[in-house]
Amino acid sequence: MIINETMTVRDQRISKAILAIAAIIIFLATFAGKMPGGMIGALGIMVVVGTILNFVGDRTPIINQFFGGGAIVVIFGSAYLFHQGFFPAEASENVKTFMKSGGFLAFYVASLVTGSILGMDTQTLKKAALKYIPVILGSAFFACALTGVVGMLVSKDFYDSVMLIALPIMGGGMGAGAVPLVEIMSGKTGMNAETLMSQMVPALAIGNAIAIVMAGLLNKLGQIAPTLTGNGQLIRGQKAITEEEQQTGSLNVTILGVGALLAVSMFFVGTVLSSFISMHTYALMIISIALIKVSGIMPTALEQAAHSWYKFVVSNLTPALLVGIGVAYTDLNQILNALSPMYFLLVLITVLGAIIGAGFIGWLMGFYPIEAAITGGLCMANMGGTGDVAVLAASKRMELMPFAQISSRIGGAFMLILATLVVQAIA
Repeated sequence: MIINETMTVRDQRISKAILAIAAIIIFLATFAGKMPGGMIGALGIMVVVGTILNFVGDRTPIINQFFGGGAIVVIFGSAYLFHQGFFPAEASENVKTFMKSGGFLAFYVASLVTGSILGMDTQTLKKAALKYIPVILGSAFFACALTGVVGMLVSKDFYDSVMLIALPIMGGGMGAGAVPLVEIMSGKTGMNAETLMSQMVPALAIGNAIAIVMAGLLNKLGQIAPTLTGNGQLIRGQKAITEEEQQTGSLNVTILGVGALLAVSMFFVGTVLSSFISMHTYALMIISIALIKVSGIMPTALEQAAHSWYKFVVSNLTPALLVGIGVAYTDLNQILNALSPMYFLLVLITVLGAIIGAGFIGWLMGFYPIEAAITGGLCMANMGGTGDVAVLAASKRMELMPFAQISSRIGGAFMLILATLVVQAIA
């Protein structure tokens, strides 16, 4: 951190004043139409807006206690500010480009996945790997079953409730979920692609928003009932690893650079493998890193470097990324337009079903229910990689990113297989 306890009071005041001046300069340039293009312009405004909204959210009563605090304020606050024209249109477009074609999200996720897996205890990884798949399946089953039953109770068809609401929400986001679902269902269900997409997309958007809020509530539940949570540790009874145990070497610029290189390299590995194996890049990256970790071939110093880089990214870039999620992936108008009572109820039931299924099966598998519900439930019900970051930030459990990505990628792929089987069975 730039400002910390080791500084004198005078130095802290001077540092805050300089940072405030820097923020004012960035705002003035943005509103004057002088915002630089590319990464430097986008990241500048994202850091400033994210830091301010995160500060406000963490200090707003009720929101900071029950709804995820800064994370949820950054996402929805930035979505509102940019989409309602408070910022110039070119600033919004620059942020969207940086997030999507600029690859900022992929860079962030690669850093978190690589560092968190390599920084994980090997035995913990081995114990959790096979037991985690039933958690995903339990989450999907409860979500679909409850949504279908409630759909029938509110005079909606069981099949439509599951296929048009539950499956898209649990399917791993837009690109990896809703789009292939539409391709699977169109032509075989009597509905064209446009009709299907118009019914699925609002479910994804509302489900993602509910998942973020639920993440904050689950974090609060863990504070009220400590026996239900491992505070970021997935396996019950697993000894928490302290910072001293995780990092025995000194932290310097070289170590951070090595950690960044490892994260980027592992993303390259996933990208290359996806050319030969029909799986998502993130899923292949996770499997590759896990195999490297379990095999023990990676020197401890390099594992520590990757973990140090992960902590640096989480500490310094998370608010900026959440702004990008709000601007590039959160459409408030779409959410509001779909908020009919019945539609909202079915989406809410889907998310609650995912929480209940993942939490219950997770407990049976020896996991903490809250951590299982967050990763196996909410990270199945959100909008893929962006939703994973938002949910883990709201629940203050960023170290669970590997399991969140397993839910989004492998769990999402399972939902597509399920949809294919159902459509073929009724076609």
